[in-house]
Formats: sequence, C-alpha cells, structure tokens
Amino acid sequence: MNEPVVAADPAVIAGLDNYVNLPAAQQPTWPNENAVLDARARLAKLPPLVFAGEVDILRARLASAAEGKAFLLQGGDCAETFVDATADRIRNRVKTLLQMAVVLTYGASLPVIKMGRMAGQFAKPRSSNDETREGVTLPAYRGDAVNGYDFTLESRTADPERLLNAYHTSASTLNLIRAFTQGGFADLRSVHEWNRGFTTNPANVRYESLAQEIDRAIKFMAACGADFDALKTTEFYVSHEALLFDYERPMTRIDSRTGTPYSTSGHFVWIGERTRQLDGAHVDFMSRIRNPIGVKLGPSTSVDDVLALIDKLDPNREPGRLTFISRMGAPKIREALPKLVEAVRDSGANPLWITDPMHGNGITTKNGYKSRRFDDVMDEVAGFFEVHRAAGTVPGGIHVELTGDDVAECLGGSEHIDESTLEERYESLCDPRLNHSQSLELAFLVAEALAKR
Repeated sequence: MNEPVVAADPAVIAGLDNYVNLPAAQQPTWPNENAVLDARARLAKLPPLVFAGEVDILRARLASAAEGKAFLLQGGDCAETFVDATADRIRNRVKTLLQMAVVLTYGASLPVIKMGRMAGQFAKPRSSNDETREGVTLPAYRGDAVNGYDFTLESRTADPERLLNAYHTSASTLNLIRAFTQGGFADLRSVHEWNRGFTTNPANVRYESLAQEIDRAIKFMAACGADFDALKTTEFYVSHEALLFDYERPMTRIDSRTGTPYSTSGHFVWIGERTRQLDGAHVDFMSRIRNPIGVKLGPSTSVDDVLALIDKLDPNREPGRLTFISRMGAPKIREALPKLVEAVRDSGANPLWITDPMHGNGITTKNGYKSRRFDDVMDEVAGFFEVHRAAGTVPGGIHVELTGDDVAECLGGSEHIDESTLEERYESLCDPRLNHSQSLELAFLVAEALAKR
C-alpha cells in the first residue's frame, strides 16, 4: 500500500522562511540579485541529494552514540573544491575513513558511524570580507560554492552559478560514495585492500598488523559457518556546515509522508562557531528542519549559551537530534569544556558530544603557512576524553579535517613533518588537514582512549 501524501502546511513554509527577518552572518555579497533568484529557483527543482528515510536512520544511530553504544567518526576536507572532486581523491578519503573506522571498531568493540565532511562542504566562513595582497584588495575566498581562489577580480566575484555547480559536484560525489560503500569496496573482508596505494609509514604498518588479526578472525568465523552478508556493505553519511541560505533553503524539502521539512543537501548539517547567534538566522532556520544537527562550541561559549541552544534546537529533548562539537584548543579544553558538559548533564538533556581537535589549534609557521601541530590535535582529543571521564558523561565522537592524499599540512606525526616539508606538499586552500598517516595515528589514539572509557 502506498503511503498517503501529506500536503505542505503553509505555516511550516512560513516558519522556514522566518530566517529572512533575522541577521544572517557570513553570507556573500552577490552582484546580481536576479541571478541569485534564478539559481535558487533552479536548485529547488533539482532532485534531493539525500532522503528523509536515510536521515531518520542516522538520527537513531546518533542517539546510540549519545548513550555510549556507538561512536561517530566524522571527517573530510576543510573545504571541498570542484577540481579535486575526482574519483581517486574521493576514493582515498573514503578509504581513509574506512580504515579509521576499522581501527576504532576493533580497538574499542563499538559500532562506528561513518560520516564524511563531503558532498557539500563547498562554503567557508571567513574572518574578513576582503583580502589584500601587495596593495590590491579583493573579496575573500568563501569556498567554491561562492567564488574562486585565484586572486583576480573575476575569480573573486561571487557567482550564483557556483551554487548549481556545488549541487552537481555533490551529486557526483555522493554517487561514487554510494558505489564504494554499497558495491563491495567496503567489504570488511577487503580490509587489506584499503591500505594499497598509500605510502609505507609506521601508521600503515600498524594498520596492516591489525588487518591481519581481523583477517584471521574472519577466516575462523567462516570456518565455523558464519554468514558474512552484513560485512559486504556499510552505512556512510555525508555532512557539511549549513552556511549559505541561497543553497540550503532551496534544498530543504517537505517530506510527503509527514509534512515536515528536511534538508536534502546532506544527512547531517551543522552551525559554525561564527553563526550560532541565538537570535540569528542560522539557529532559527536549523531549529525548523528534521535533520540531526550539530553546533560548534568554542572556548568563549557560556553555560547560558549552551542551555539556550538546547531549548531552541532540541526543545523536545529528542535522542539523536542535537550534537555539540567542541573546538576549544589543546591549552583550553580542560578548563573551558567541563562547565559546559556538567551543566548540560545536570539539565537532563542528552546531546551527543564530539570533539573537533582541529579548529582551536591553528598556528602560522615562520615560513607563512597555516598549520596545526599534530601533538596539539592529539592532546585536545586526550583532554576531551579526560573531561567526559571526570563528568561521567559520554565522549561520543570525533570531527576532523583530513585527506587521503600524501600532503604535508599539519606539523609532526610519525613522518616528522616540519616547516620545510610544508613547502613541498601543502595543498589546502583553507585550513590544514591531517594526511592519511596522521589520520590513522589519531584513530589508534582514540581507540585506546575508548577502550579505557
């Protein structure tokens, strides 16, 4: 029997559009308003990228993580680019996340929810609207969904056609991700295959040893007659910061089963540290969609801020609805995070807590590169677990900027990346990412911390 189709409630539509009456931070200045309206209208007619049923499953998975029965692994590029949306680079990111998930699952005996910062992370907030080089001032690069990175007026002028390019690039990325994760590539019996093509380093050697242990266990279970159909595929979700209303609003659709709005631009969307104003457009808009949502919390976040965000974004205290992503910085996490965790615990709310150990640890090297020290990233992760252990709460996941490519953007790790190495292998257009080896090293650290939880 077909499910009945529920008509869209005009009040729901009006609520979704309430954001236009509120201050909206970090929006681009489009030079042609008619072109923006045309792009929005075309986006609104395109098929959804994700589906309500998938979003509902993810919400249930995240509820399990908030209870300590699963763990969220969220990772991918700081800012995706159209030119890098190639099969090889997408495959390498997916392989890296699959490897990290195996390390976490095997080391901690927990199901791992795999989520990419992929298929939508094409817009970035900026600290300034403009950038000046050698006396020339142009608009800042706000991600490929808005403008280009090349420092020319033509490139840096916001172009709404890029919103359509972001959609189509997201669609092709999702198509490949689904092929990889549902077509046999993610079969756990191929755990060795995921290591092929990566350079040999201590993290890969350690992973290969773990893969051999998993291989022996699978062969033993096969000899016992176990059915391995469940190992052939894996769930994989996509996420991004819901920054641009000219993209997110047209991609928000009313579910025909329930009459409720879902963002169909990604399974999970989050509000950034720069856009989480309680009276702002982003918080209002996100409060009205059905997706599980995240909020980044920096070291200046107050207890009142956090409790008010819960009331606004999760008034019904629904399991799996709200995720707090702390990004405090290694020197501050042990001081800034406990009061927030304890206040939320004492309020009776149960959001999922995960850590972003990347954004609070930025530095600029002497030779001018934006970077992060791998030891600082590791220390923030350790601090995150310490805080939750002391509070008796659940450290439920990790959110990292990473790539499967052999770049050198973060200092340190087993490859001993130094400032001179950055000059040889730095590729990011925005923030520095962990490379494949550093990502695996981090996964082993987290697995050890989870085992002690």
